[in-house]
Amino acid sequence: MRTRAAVATAPQTDLEIREVELDAPRSDELQVKVVASGVCHTDAIIRDQWYPVPLPTVLGHEGAGIVEAVGADVEGFAVGDKVVLGPAYCGRCEQCLDGHPMFCVNFYDRNFGGGRADGTKSFSDGDGEIGSHFFGQSSFAEYTNVVASGAVKVPDTAPLELLGPLGCGIMTGSGAVLNVLQPQPGSSVAIFGTGAVGMAGMLAAKAAGVTTIIMVDIVPERLEFARELGATHAINSKDTDPVEAIREITGGGVHYALDTTGVPPVFAQMTKSLATRGHGVLVGAAKLGTEAPFDIGTLLLSGIKISMVVEGDAVPQEFIPRLINLHADGKFPFDRLTKTYPFEDINQAFADSSNGTTLKPIVVY
Repeated sequence: MRTRAAVATAPQTDLEIREVELDAPRSDELQVKVVASGVCHTDAIIRDQWYPVPLPTVLGHEGAGIVEAVGADVEGFAVGDKVVLGPAYCGRCEQCLDGHPMFCVNFYDRNFGGGRADGTKSFSDGDGEIGSHFFGQSSFAEYTNVVASGAVKVPDTAPLELLGPLGCGIMTGSGAVLNVLQPQPGSSVAIFGTGAVGMAGMLAAKAAGVTTIIMVDIVPERLEFARELGATHAINSKDTDPVEAIREITGGGVHYALDTTGVPPVFAQMTKSLATRGHGVLVGAAKLGTEAPFDIGTLLLSGIKISMVVEGDAVPQEFIPRLINLHADGKFPFDRLTKTYPFEDINQAFADSSNGTTLKPIVVY
């Protein structure tokens, strides 16, 4: 079939909206009419080739839509089902079988390989094949073929125009808090970065009963918005040493911390802001080969734990419905972070995400 798609062609270059050919879904796939897709920092860094994903390709990995066709071997889905699309994983490796599919040993190939596992691609045009199956979905297209195991069926009443970011950015921040840090009610947390991932982590911490929530950033407007959403403290690290400020606020350090930036000096600040036996998580993506300072001499006696976390270490089929329920109950108002754009304005959505004008853009088809 023919469909429109936004194609990434070169680093630091606007996506091109083209009419392309979409092949038939394979036996393990769903064909989905995409209603909306979030725009994520990861889309931008792949466009800019931080990771070597072959170009041209169709990006997009926070899709939500309606099932149009069901592959012959797929069970549990029917035409007309509403779905939120999560990352692809094999379902057979040790990590998948142990309940940690976001650490699938085949995760990189399945999500960044530029096509199906057999090398075929879903999209093509007069110039040749176009990469597909980014995060198993390539949702910057009006219609796409997705890996069925990454799709999550949601209620018919679910607002698909809103829910796509639950498949990555919102899941990453909230999952890092709820699934990995697992903060105790009445505890303290510091979150470095007030983008969509950091704000999702903050909302999750509030929902979990954390009573001291410290947000760290250099953008005053975002820090003020974080206070509006429930942060108890806001630190502008351009003006104030965040480690000293956090230790003063908490009387020695936070129980939990989250670095959403992937910036080496910020990572170092996170490690030093933790209380004895505190737990810190890094979710921010950095270029391959990036190293960060880690004071093993001073920190040895602290007993801290540092975790590297992908996609909130979530099982999407369990975690995404959980977030939807929290939102419905008014305990996870992630809709406050979003702004919608028509598909034709997708490059403006990228620009607004990059300059901080919009925390979580959502492209609506």
